[in-house]
Amino acid sequence: QKQLYNVVEEMKISAGLAYMPRVFLINADYMNAFASGYSEKSAMVAITKGLMDKLTRDELQAVMAHEVSHIRHLDIKLTLTASLLANLSLMVLDVLFYNTLFNSDDREESKGRNGLAVIILILRYVLPIISMLLLLYLSRRRELMADAGCVELTRTNEPLARALIKISDDHTQNRDAYTKAYQQTAHENVRREAYIFDPFQAGIKASLSPTDLFSTHPSLATRLAALGFKRRDENADHQ
Repeated sequence: QKQLYNVVEEMKISAGLAYMPRVFLINADYMNAFASGYSEKSAMVAITKGLMDKLTRDELQAVMAHEVSHIRHLDIKLTLTASLLANLSLMVLDVLFYNTLFNSDDREESKGRNGLAVIILILRYVLPIISMLLLLYLSRRRELMADAGCVELTRTNEPLARALIKISDDHTQNRDAYTKAYQQTAHENVRREAYIFDPFQAGIKASLSPTDLFSTHPSLATRLAALGFKRRDENADHQ
């Protein structure tokens, strides 16, 4: 797949990366792509065969520019660090809870510790929800930043907007077939956050909320608005 490799190499040079990301092709009909790697040196990009077959070269370049922007912005390292800090905070709360509950023999002091233990216990159940919402918000913001990075690297917003519309429409039209395909490929739950397009938005699985609050990706409308692009079929003049 020389064209795919050339497109990634062009975006690597445009982004000023020191290392060429490894390029992988997923043998799947659904349209998606993702980037991974803790650093530029270990970075990789992967796209599905369906995406490569159904996009023009300009659109493919835009998608790769989006993924290279994730590498350039160190998004994988950022999200991993944020997740690690969230888990560490829960571990600290657990240590404080058990230390407060069982580490006092004095009755008066024990009452005070029990009150503190209740507060810590409440935090133990509230903090994971807050952490999840913050991580999802971070994921959505990084997607928008990668979209902006794509425009910076390609000097145009139209190819990425067209690619996002194609991907969304394709998922909607082939919902049942792609549901099975996503279930048959390994590690999709882990890959979901890294994809350029969240398959849950196309109805692959019921959303927890009608808003973006519980989504890893901004909605298509939000991304197109951020790109300054309007769908022609919705805004065409009557002639």
